[in-house]
Amino acid sequence: MIKRNFCALVLALPIAWAPTLAAAAWPDKPVKVIVPGGAGSGTDIAARLASEALAKAFGQPFIIENKPGANGMIGTEAAAKAPNDGYTLLFTYAAAQVVNQSLYAKVPYDGARDFTAIVQIGAGGNMLVVPNDLPVKDLKEFIAYVKSKPANTLSYGSWGNGSGGHLSMEALKQQAGLVMQHVPYKNTAAVNTDLIGGQIPVAFTSMGSALPLVLAGKMRAIAISGPYRVPQLPNVQTMTEQGIKFDLVAWYGMFAPAGTSPAIVESINKEIIRQLKTPEVLERWTKALGLSELPFKTPEQFGQTVRDDIREWGAIVKSGNIHLD
Repeated sequence: MIKRNFCALVLALPIAWAPTLAAAAWPDKPVKVIVPGGAGSGTDIAARLASEALAKAFGQPFIIENKPGANGMIGTEAAAKAPNDGYTLLFTYAAAQVVNQSLYAKVPYDGARDFTAIVQIGAGGNMLVVPNDLPVKDLKEFIAYVKSKPANTLSYGSWGNGSGGHLSMEALKQQAGLVMQHVPYKNTAAVNTDLIGGQIPVAFTSMGSALPLVLAGKMRAIAISGPYRVPQLPNVQTMTEQGIKFDLVAWYGMFAPAGTSPAIVESINKEIIRQLKTPEVLERWTKALGLSELPFKTPEQFGQTVRDDIREWGAIVKSGNIHLD
């Protein structure tokens, strides 16, 4: 009887230990990182910084696969349907992960249910920018300028319908009583190019793509969405500071398909946070992306942020009666 029970225990051990052993061996081959944005976008820049750090730490390539389109849904859906073995990750931005299910009648994924949150990278706003020759220097002057023109004669750009830039401007329009036309672009690079070229008079664009252009004097920043000023532009006030309350933040984040090993999730989280606490790495990230804050959250805390943001952004979408096909 003792021998039989001992044999049964030995046979059971590999099954009980299998997840731990698999996680310990991870990664033993390249890891794919899906980015639901185009090359050169703020998300792409952030993803490449993170992937480079992870590759050095874990000794395997973390290979970026850009899958832009449909306001981030194409890449996000691909990640949601990938095996949850730790070899496909998603590096994305807040709008794609938490806003789409409020904007669209049919979304092929749930930003909370279908993913395991790994790590939040940064918290900050988007940037409201104008060409250098537009005669406005802050939000009050901008609102007065728009109201001096006939309704809908001015347009604004963002990096897509339902993007963070689109919804930030819609919040501004609703509170200030502005009537403007939205011009959606495929990515932030195209927005910035047309703004500098004078094709559009104003845009809400991502911090990572716009900050270098503002610092180089190619465009002017007049407001920041969210509660934080940008360290590199200390004199540019937030929307809330200028009388238009808007404190929701943008963020970048890494996710895995739901059910991915907690050990893998935890190891990635700890490594990214360890990197961000290193002064030289921190300086590189803040300069490249214009991040205002770097909250160090556990996977569980980041998961709660995702659920909260789905609810709060959804309320803005509903209030503005914004629906996309």
